[in-house]
Amino acid sequence: MARCWAQQLWSAHFGRYIHPFLHSSLLLCLICLPAEPLPWDGDTSGGPGQACSRDLEDVCGVCAGNGSSCELVSGTVSHPVLPTGYYKILNVPRGARRIKILETRKSRNYLALRTHSGESVINGAWVIDRPGQIHAAGTILTYKRPNEIRSRAGESITAPGPTNQELDLYVIFQQPDISVYYEYVLRKDQTSTLSGTLPLIERRGNGVTGVHPNQVLSDPTTPQPLPPYSWVAMTTTPCSATCGTGRHQVLFSCVETATHTTVPEDLCNHTPRPAPKEQDCQSPICPAFWDVGEWSECSRNCGAGVQHRQVLCRQTRGRHGNSTVTVAMDLCKDTEMPETTAHCQLKICSEWQVHSEWTQCAVPCGVGQRWREVVCVDALGDVVPDDDCNLQLRPAHLLNCDMGACTRAWFSSPWSDRCSADCGEGKRSRSVVCLMNHAGSLPLDGCNDVRPEELMACNLGACTERLEWYTGPWGQCSSECGKGSQSRGVVCLHYSNSQLEVTSDTNCSHLPRPPDFQSCHLKNCSPQWYITDWSPCSRSCGGGYRVREVRCLGDDLSPSQDCDLALTPARRDECNVHICVPEIDRSCMDMYFNCELVLRARLCVYSYYLTACCASCSRVSHGYVLRLPFLIC
Repeated sequence: MARCWAQQLWSAHFGRYIHPFLHSSLLLCLICLPAEPLPWDGDTSGGPGQACSRDLEDVCGVCAGNGSSCELVSGTVSHPVLPTGYYKILNVPRGARRIKILETRKSRNYLALRTHSGESVINGAWVIDRPGQIHAAGTILTYKRPNEIRSRAGESITAPGPTNQELDLYVIFQQPDISVYYEYVLRKDQTSTLSGTLPLIERRGNGVTGVHPNQVLSDPTTPQPLPPYSWVAMTTTPCSATCGTGRHQVLFSCVETATHTTVPEDLCNHTPRPAPKEQDCQSPICPAFWDVGEWSECSRNCGAGVQHRQVLCRQTRGRHGNSTVTVAMDLCKDTEMPETTAHCQLKICSEWQVHSEWTQCAVPCGVGQRWREVVCVDALGDVVPDDDCNLQLRPAHLLNCDMGACTRAWFSSPWSDRCSADCGEGKRSRSVVCLMNHAGSLPLDGCNDVRPEELMACNLGACTERLEWYTGPWGQCSSECGKGSQSRGVVCLHYSNSQLEVTSDTNCSHLPRPPDFQSCHLKNCSPQWYITDWSPCSRSCGGGYRVREVRCLGDDLSPSQDCDLALTPARRDECNVHICVPEIDRSCMDMYFNCELVLRARLCVYSYYLTACCASCSRVSHGYVLRLPFLIC
């Protein structure tokens, strides 16, 4: 005799725990169970000798149940401060279903799960697992850790259940203010055996006994006769995975209830056709395979190098083949292991070449420098940036040179034979100059020794008439600061019989004329730039450069750092930029008729071709060859 129940299922808070096949908003569903076992797989919750499909189980696993025997256990665990470490906060009992554990706010803490026997399931032994699905305690646990930057949600652990053993929930404490929400569903006959949770838990609801506030009570109805036709799961679609665990759909057909014979589908129109249900399906274990990583960069920028990659033996595991794990290399021995090391060469290395001789020393005396042109040339003979060559092997392009000590001494001419006065007191003179290396003159203050006298007294006897220079007062200084100049009037006077008369300057030419111009200095000026003459050009043609010394000096010619840097004179200047005209070397000639091909192939960088095709290659060195494409005939 068939047993029948009629249940009004409403879309309420507890309705989210009803199986999707039974849950429909404001739907009156008639469910009848025959005395014989039903054709679906599942446990025998419906009674002795009866098999019950999971599609007919309620949220507690009771066959054809209406949820009245279910109890929702929920609450929030919170605590402000704990020392860093693992802390047990909840016991999830055996048989729990619809398990949901989540952080109410994002934190740096981690959820951890262990079996009651101490076996780690999630985040054990201070190792943080990757998010994903884990098979444990007879169910599938889904561990989620949202994106640490973009998401504001915390960690969560969910499982459909039922669990076949007790689970312990821990928190790896790292940040204050723990707040973890939990909920799970148990049958009422199981809640009476709960061992309770830790004192950290804040229980919500009416506890583990009595009627739960979210429970939907059943309404008794009058039994109805068994319908002659009904929908029954008859076939399945192919498994979604060719190896490992996959999914397939269970398809329903219309059958005669008494005989389970397939009949036309329109005979079951009195009830809606159930949607296809998905179930796990098992296929042979997936074979191991070689997982090849990306090649690393070449060990050298030029020339022969090596590159590496990682090769691991991996195998597809988990449900639906959505995860792989690294396994022992022996499991992949049936296939050849890919190479982990390979030779590589990005390009031929460039080399340093010296393109000019050393220049003359930049100073005529003392310590200076010489220059020469050193360039980086690639395999085709083109000048490339210095970074393409090994900077540690670059030939020297600067060389110190010592031109000897810069000697400075006073030089004087012989005394003149003529006295400056025809009678009376007069002067004889000579020239005094400070010379360096007997080559050029320097200011008289360039020599450190005492300056020799330039005038010497002489007397040709008393005279009745005499000529004499007379001077006026000095004028104003030409500069308000630093070194300037000032002038005064100088005239030639003739003494005769106690009379003074201005006469022509030529009459006093035999006398030393007083200076009518002298330097003056009122006060110190601010420091200013001093420069030397330009050095010789580094190249006679084709573009060279010349240098000079630039120094900041004060009024006393001592080094200073107070000059305006924006007005610093140039220390280097380009020179001789005109194109070099090659000298014709009669001994330089092409030995072969096809030297043009050598020129186009840019082989002149090799000494053999440079000698065999001297005339053609010399045009390259002077920059007269157009860049023509290399043609192979």
